[in-house]
Amino acid sequence: MEKLEKKTFYTIFSIISLFIVISIITFNVQSYSKEYNGIKTNLTRMNMMFFGGPNRKPINQDIMFEDLNDKIIMDYDFYTFILDRNNNIIHKISHNENSFDNKIINKANRIIANNYKSNIKINSLYFSDISYNFRSGEYLVIVDTSNIRYRLSSLLLISIILLGLSEMLVYYVSKKITKWITDPVEETFNKQKDFIADASHELKTPLAVMMASIDCIEVNKKNEKYINNMKSESDRMNNLITKLLDLSKSESGTNKELYTMNNLSKIVEKRALVFESLAFENNVSINTEIEKDIMLKCSKTEIDEVVSILIDNAIKHSYKNSVIKVSLYKDKNNILLDIINNGKDIPRDECDKIFERFYRSDKSRNRDSNRYGLGLAIAKNIVNNHDGQIKAFSKDNFTTFRVVFK
Repeated sequence: MEKLEKKTFYTIFSIISLFIVISIITFNVQSYSKEYNGIKTNLTRMNMMFFGGPNRKPINQDIMFEDLNDKIIMDYDFYTFILDRNNNIIHKISHNENSFDNKIINKANRIIANNYKSNIKINSLYFSDISYNFRSGEYLVIVDTSNIRYRLSSLLLISIILLGLSEMLVYYVSKKITKWITDPVEETFNKQKDFIADASHELKTPLAVMMASIDCIEVNKKNEKYINNMKSESDRMNNLITKLLDLSKSESGTNKELYTMNNLSKIVEKRALVFESLAFENNVSINTEIEKDIMLKCSKTEIDEVVSILIDNAIKHSYKNSVIKVSLYKDKNNILLDIINNGKDIPRDECDKIFERFYRSDKSRNRDSNRYGLGLAIAKNIVNNHDGQIKAFSKDNFTTFRVVFK
């Protein structure tokens, strides 16, 4: 259920956020493009406006400076410098209400000194204060873009602030939508859990009576076969009900305030020792590599169960005469429990599914093994209750179940 809520929330949050981010980026790009194109258009038109187009006559000192002085460029602060053939400034024109200052003159001198070829240069409007059109031996036109830089930077800053506020609103809205979508699913899921728990409890008592009654029946040659079948099936049903109750308990969570510090190394070592006899019966052996005195705040009973489930699972799925490796060690800030067995690989697309209730990779459903596909689901719930992670992966006939605790 938690996984569904996270997926739903992140999907909604990502879609809305992506739309907002694209809208803001598009708006800023369009604003920048508008300013950029405006500057470029005016710079390229200077040739036509002041010098009569591509068939103009070369600039000379007889040019009518008075006519140029009357040229006003709206929305931009333009400055024109008339140059002689040696690129010396012979006349300065301000096409706005601002007069020349040393800053503009110094920039003009640097541009003339550092440029040998005619070109139009539009610098980044977010970082530069000028752009220019330089034609060697004729003219230099400078546009002061400091106001544009201020406008675009302010717009970008406002956009970032709006994006932050929008993301806060999107987070809140996404939470509400997620709750609205997942509430019916959660209600159904909770009803299913309650049904499993209630049904298991209701079956427990009559099953106990049946098993006690079977034990009281006198066995003879005629009824021995039937009584043995009844006992076998009763044991299977009792085992299933116990597993269902364990599953229900693990899904309901635990009170973490009751967790205590326990020596995880001793818990794992003891569980491995207990299963050595079962491993021997299945012609496999267990090797342990356990770091000493690794402490974990946990429920000792539940961690016992997790380790038991994983070792039992490894024994049941190991090849004959193979070795099961049980490792417990620290890795930076994490505690890792690895249980590795040599057996048939788990298909990659099933490595997550095996932790689902009633799921079994073995489709044959061998009744003799008394396996119901609940053990790994119980183990996963317990690990999640301890804020840990459990995963499985297989390669070259070696399967690893890894539990990570913080």
